[in-house]
Amino acid sequence: MEPNRLHLPRSAQIEAYGNSGFRFDEMSHRGSLLCLPDAIWAWSISDPSNIDQASLAMVFEGAKQIDTLLIGTGMNIWIAPASLREALRKVNIVLDTMQTGPAVRTYNVMISERRRVAAALIAVP
Repeated sequence: MEPNRLHLPRSAQIEAYGNSGFRFDEMSHRGSLLCLPDAIWAWSISDPSNIDQASLAMVFEGAKQIDTLLIGTGMNIWIAPASLREALRKVNIVLDTMQTGPAVRTYNVMISERRRVAAALIAVP
């Protein structure tokens, strides 16, 4: 993790999405987000084809705190490569990919239930 990079040092529900960003914890962010159980980070991914183990390095680093990873793929449907699914399975993380809107709603429900969830959310217009 990059300690000098701006982030919210806790999880929070996503209050709104769209207009190329998100609102959460009375703040707004333009661009994609990586929501972990202990922090929310800016995420440089804007296209699902760029999602790989390197772009999810923080998820793999925090795998002991995560049971499920939701990936919000923007406006399009995306199927994760088998190699990424297998790498996540090896660290006991279940992967679920869906468009960003449903991913945000699912993430909010799961954190309200205090589930061990992370979300990688691509911003939508």
